[in-house]
Amino acid sequence: MFSKSRIVLSSLLGLGLLAGPILAQDESAPVKVAVSAIYSEDLIDEASFIGRGQAIDKVDIVARVSGYLQESLVEDGAPVKQGDLLFRIEPDAYEATLEARKADLARTEANLELARIELDRKSELVKRQASPQSEEDIARANEKIAEADVQAAKAAIQSAELDVSYTEVSAPFDGRIGVVGTSIGDLVGPSTAPLVNLVRERPIQVAFSLTERQLLRVLESADAEMHEISEPGKTPDVFLTLPDGSRMEEAGKVVFIDNRIDPATGTMALRAEFANERRLIADGSFVDVNIQSMEPSTKLLVPQAALQRDQRGDFVLIVTSDQRVEQRYLTLGRQHETAMVVTDGAREGEMVIVEGLQRVRPGATVESVAAGTPSDASGN
Repeated sequence: MFSKSRIVLSSLLGLGLLAGPILAQDESAPVKVAVSAIYSEDLIDEASFIGRGQAIDKVDIVARVSGYLQESLVEDGAPVKQGDLLFRIEPDAYEATLEARKADLARTEANLELARIELDRKSELVKRQASPQSEEDIARANEKIAEADVQAAKAAIQSAELDVSYTEVSAPFDGRIGVVGTSIGDLVGPSTAPLVNLVRERPIQVAFSLTERQLLRVLESADAEMHEISEPGKTPDVFLTLPDGSRMEEAGKVVFIDNRIDPATGTMALRAEFANERRLIADGSFVDVNIQSMEPSTKLLVPQAALQRDQRGDFVLIVTSDQRVEQRYLTLGRQHETAMVVTDGAREGEMVIVEGLQRVRPGATVESVAAGTPSDASGN
């Protein structure tokens, strides 16, 4: 009987059916995980807002005189320089009017000359007591009337010259035109539709709004009062993130800050100006505005590889000094390279698991090895 039991036990051991205690011992062994330190680094603070491109100059070009459009010298969407001729309105009627006004001036100048001769003659007769004083007075009044007629004729010439000049429509500033809204032969004038729209592209401004708390933060960072925020040396750098997600290299400067909080939105309007050399910002386009602080500040950073998320929010698994796993929920800020800024929930030097996250759970015992910490945290 005893020998049979021994044979059965030996057989079960050989088949591995009694290996329960051995497996339990393997499961209780600490899991190896790779850890990295939470570290600090001096970073420039940055706040993001939604902004909209706003051309410094934009205008609907309207004909200032009525007439038939004789020439259209630009194409849709063409860039133009200040003073470039865009349209020519038929000038014949206005040139004829100008000639008539010049003739009027010649006639009034002749009348003035005659009035002066008559005044001199009347004055001489009065001296000789050969004519009453009233005739000299009448002659002097006629001279003044003739002088006024000359001035009116000169003003009429200036007006006619302006009308002639208005028959040539030029660009008032550098920019790019939109769709030409008229064709050669159309009757145009001050009451008709605009000939074309012109927008200045460089430089350009971006309008955005800040809440009162955000504005105070910007002012504190710049160490400036509200009226100083647009002054050189006081205004923070402003960068843009374009609609495709790329960041524009050139920085802008705040050039305007409103004088009141909008009670409807609780925000204050600001404008930043950009050189826009590559014309990446268009009038009316939406962009992300990023305002940077004037001086860097120390921020706590956690590697992105350590981050997990559930219904409660973002968390990491921290390895404590006794090699146990602790789940910790964090409040995160912006991204910096391959790390995220931690605003609450962790301390510098704490070790977080970056590899082996799926093999551990809170409360488990682990064996941690360094996964390579950032250079700034090498001493932690």
